[in-house]
Amino acid sequence: MNAKLIYLSGEDVKNLRISSRQARDAIVATFRDYAVGKVVGLPKSSIDTPSSLFSSLSSSSQAYGIAATKWIAVASDKEGMGRARVNGLICVSDYKTGSPVAVLDGNSITLIRTAATSTAAANYLAPKTPESIGLVGCGLQALSHLDAFVDLYPSLRKVYLYSRSRGAAESVAVAAAEKHREPIITKDPGMLVSKCDLVISMIPSAPDLESFLDARLLQSSSFVSAVDGGRSWRSDSLTSFDRLVTDSLEQSGSPVDAASRPVKHIVFSEDLRHLTSGSSESSLRSKTLFAFRGFAIADLAIADLALRQARALGVGTTLPR
Repeated sequence: MNAKLIYLSGEDVKNLRISSRQARDAIVATFRDYAVGKVVGLPKSSIDTPSSLFSSLSSSSQAYGIAATKWIAVASDKEGMGRARVNGLICVSDYKTGSPVAVLDGNSITLIRTAATSTAAANYLAPKTPESIGLVGCGLQALSHLDAFVDLYPSLRKVYLYSRSRGAAESVAVAAAEKHREPIITKDPGMLVSKCDLVISMIPSAPDLESFLDARLLQSSSFVSAVDGGRSWRSDSLTSFDRLVTDSLEQSGSPVDAASRPVKHIVFSEDLRHLTSGSSESSLRSKTLFAFRGFAIADLAIADLALRQARALGVGTTLPR
C-alpha cells in the first residue's frame, strides 16, 4: 500500500494553469470512453438535511488507472452566511490496488469541469460563429465560463451580464474588457436572452427563487447552457426549445424548476455520450438547451488532468497516510 498521497489545494490547482482547451478535450475524451464502456460513472446520490445538502459522485477509469469520488456539501443560506456555501473534496484511488493516491480541492476542479462541460456541449450544439454571449449570474462560474467560451469562440464580440449584484457584474465586465470584448450590464434578463447567440444561466438555488428567463425570446439559432439545471428558465417556455440535451441521461431525465423538482412535461432526448460518439444528428438552426448539474466522470476527467500536470510540474503537498 502506498504510504503517501498528494494533496492539491485550490491554489495548487490554479497554479497548474490548466487551459480551457485541455479541459474541454479531457471532457470529450472521457465521455467518448464512457460511450464504449471504458469509464464507469454513477448518478449523484444525496442526503438532504435541514441545514445542508450532501452529495457524492463516484466514477472509475481503467484507462486512466484511477477511481474517484467527489464529496460536496451545500449549506443553507442561513448556515452558509459569511462563509462559502459550497465545499467539496475529490478523493482519488489507484484503479488496481485501491490505494488512495490523491486528495484535491473540489471547488477549483468543479469550476474548471463545469465550464469545460458547457463548451464541450457547445462545440456540437451551438452556432459556429456566435458574436454574443449572455452570462446570467456573475459569480466565479461566470468568470470560468467567460474564459472557456472566449477560447472556443474567437468570434465573440459582446458579453451581456445580468446579476442581482451590481458589483459582481462589474467584476466580470472588467474581465471581459481585458479580453477585448464589449461588456454590457443589463437589468433586463429578457433583453439579454433576446440579444445573445449563447446564454449561460448560473443561478444558485434559493428558497425564494422564481424562474424568470423566457426561452421564447431566444433567437432561432441559439444555445443555452443551464449550469443550474434549468431552474432559472420558466417551465412554460421550455417547449420552445428544438433540442433538449444533458450530460447524462442516466442521472437526469428532465430540466428542473425553481424548487429543483424535475419538469415532468419536458424530457431530455440526448446526452454528451451521444454527442461525443457521433450518434447524435446535427441541426443547422435550432434553439438548444443543454441543462446539467454535473456528472461524476467529468470530475474524474479533470482530476486526472490535474494530477498528471501536478506530477509533471512538482506541484502539490505530499502527505503521510
